[in-house]
Amino acid sequence: MTRPRPGTPPLPAGPDPLEDDEAAHHAASAVFGPRLGLAARYVAFLAGTGVAHGLIGPREAPRLWTRHVLNCAVVQAGIDADVEIADVGSGAGLPGIPLAVARPDIRVHLLEPLLRRASWLSSAVSDLGLDNVVVHRGRAQDLAGELLLPVVTARAVARLGVLAQWCLPLVQPGGSLLALKGSTAATELERERADLARLGVRSASVETYGLGLVTPATTVVRVVAGGPAGRPGKTGVVSRRRPPQARGRTP
Repeated sequence: MTRPRPGTPPLPAGPDPLEDDEAAHHAASAVFGPRLGLAARYVAFLAGTGVAHGLIGPREAPRLWTRHVLNCAVVQAGIDADVEIADVGSGAGLPGIPLAVARPDIRVHLLEPLLRRASWLSSAVSDLGLDNVVVHRGRAQDLAGELLLPVVTARAVARLGVLAQWCLPLVQPGGSLLALKGSTAATELERERADLARLGVRSASVETYGLGLVTPATTVVRVVAGGPAGRPGKTGVVSRRRPPQARGRTP
């Protein structure tokens, strides 16, 4: 087994794939710092009841750190200090819980419409003692008018135009929707620009996080909300078309 570098926080007892990957352990230590043990407890929760409840596929268990938790947590670099954020369609808590663990200065609202998943999230948050996380059972549309925040995140929820229509009512003017996307993010953004324009966004761009820490680096589309409250204008209804490769679920 590869030993962690001197000075890196120890992991809790028990099997963990991070123990055998020096590069991943170094990255996790850099991202989570003294809260690495808490991040490891979350990974254990994902690998246990997360798999048992069908939130994470069993084949994902060996790569929870690199493909999921670190991939999400590095996005913290794009979030200002001491803000509240919402994670739409949170599912297994990705990216909301890794961000809350890495950044105790931010307050995270996890939005999940399915009872089974929302209940699992509540259990995970309670087990981890995350007092900066609140779980809401509901869709983004249900929380419009209740939450108005500087940052909203989403991962693997829907194509960009539809996602923006759901999420922008939660984003304050000038705030950002951070959509975690894959390697085709730039192509998707160009394809969706007309829909984003109809929603009155100020700007949309592709950003990269975690260079030198995760491979591949995390690709995010940042959509900056227009006003007022980031809501669409008179023509702000986008097409419900969904390309076969970009199907999503209602958050």
